Amino acid sequence: MFENSKAFSGFAVDDLEVAKKFYGETLGLKVSEQNGLLTLHLAGDRDTLAYPKAGHVPAEYTILNFPVDDIDAAVDELSSRGVTFERYEGLEQDDKGVMRGNGPDIAWFKDPAGNVLSVLRM
Repeated sequence: MFENSKAFSGFAVDDLEVAKKFYGETLGLKVSEQNGLLTLHLAGDRDTLAYPKAGHVPAEYTILNFPVDDIDAAVDELSSRGVTFERYEGLEQDDKGVMRGNGPDIAWFKDPAGNVLSVLRM
């Protein structure tokens, strides 16, 4: 039924303008806004929708993962742009917040709405 449907995912934010600035300027993604919705234009034609939601509650899981070739460079660049990396009890993370050697190297951070994102080296 849906084998030819170009499905896409979406997630909620509490403030669309703040999200637009974060995803567009801090993360450097191409973004567009139409009909009160924000589209993140991700590589490989993988557009993702961000929509405002009254009473937004942040996702407690990773909603968006950004694969990178060099996780240290990505973490350093994001840190220089004001991004703070999350620390999780029970997970061994280095000084930068990167968990290494237990699956892909990965570091988690949050968008201004509190949704969890990650950079990871596959």
